[in-house]
Amino acid sequence: MSIVLLDTKTLGEDLDLSSLNVFGTLTKYQTTSADETLNRIKNAQVIITNKVVITKEMIEKSPNLKLICIAATGMNNVDIDAAKIGGIEVKNVAGYSTQSVVQHTFSMALYLVEKMAYYDTVVKSGKWTDSKLFTDISRPFFEISGKRWGIIGLGSIGKEVARVATAFGAKVCYHSTSGENYGQKYLHVTLEEMMKSCDIISIHCPLNDRTHNLINASNLELLKEGSVLLNLGRGSIVNESDLAKALDKREIYAGLDVLTPEPIADNNPLMNIVNQDRLLITPHIAWASIEARKKLLEGIVENIKTFMEK
Repeated sequence: MSIVLLDTKTLGEDLDLSSLNVFGTLTKYQTTSADETLNRIKNAQVIITNKVVITKEMIEKSPNLKLICIAATGMNNVDIDAAKIGGIEVKNVAGYSTQSVVQHTFSMALYLVEKMAYYDTVVKSGKWTDSKLFTDISRPFFEISGKRWGIIGLGSIGKEVARVATAFGAKVCYHSTSGENYGQKYLHVTLEEMMKSCDIISIHCPLNDRTHNLINASNLELLKEGSVLLNLGRGSIVNESDLAKALDKREIYAGLDVLTPEPIADNNPLMNIVNQDRLLITPHIAWASIEARKKLLEGIVENIKTFMEK
């Protein structure tokens, strides 16, 4: 079979892709622009894409195409309806990154809660040495134990975050954005109550009509002083302009692994806030531990194998 992988660079150059060679001729591209996509896939039987968009026109002009493998859980970069009409299977990989995202959630939380940016600077700048004191506790931090941790989106990742937060001694509550995920073992609260009462809030819900701009000026003002907001869902769930203003207005903290667009735009207001120590941004890496990426590749291989065995 002719297999085309459109964006190997998004999977990491350290990932061994040789397991895909057993299925046929593999052609790899580090990145693929919208203008290049059709020419690269038009003769392929199988295409693998992480973020490259596959449109209706591309599908219709690729007569040999039989399978589209999405190297991710989300499937919004492929025209599913056009693929269905053309008799083309579309397969994603679910659940491969849960532990990686959970670990990153707590990495971000601990970094912000314990004021790591400030204390790292204090030591490396020589201020601690000059102080002649054995310690520096000029920026108080709190323990997670006994605090309230709110989770927006109690899916597989949210549930695992809840389990670990409970192990830290936190009191966990959650908010269902779908309005359907009730009856869990954790307390369900309204979004307003969560914003008012929680010390840490982490977002793990999908982006849809209900969650677009879910966090905005109207509820950011409800956050407790010193509280931490973490977004590991999708960028547009949080209004970034409103968040930038809130971070400079009050002592709240935010950790973002997702933004709109990605990579972050030069004129994103978050790049110019005064209180940069209140903000941690990582470049959409929560999903990307080496273990998670290996599981992702194994899922792609399994999807192709299952397709070929039909």
